[in-house]
Amino acid sequence: MDTGRARMDDEAELRKELIQLKQEHRDLDGAVQALEAMPYPNHLQLRRLKIKKLALRDRVLEIEDRLTPDIIA
Repeated sequence: MDTGRARMDDEAELRKELIQLKQEHRDLDGAVQALEAMPYPNHLQLRRLKIKKLALRDRVLEIEDRLTPDIIA
């Protein structure tokens, strides 16, 4: 397999992962909001969800950075 084809395959996989991660982030956001709306939310669960959400955001940013070409100004 040539490097151009491998690069396109890698990019396609990253884009696919990016879509999945963004969906999971949205789902977690909804779960956090629902938990926060409860009269007596489980603070430990809330904290774990927020930490997972931050980890997902970091991974999304990492993938977006890899997909964005470097522009030398």
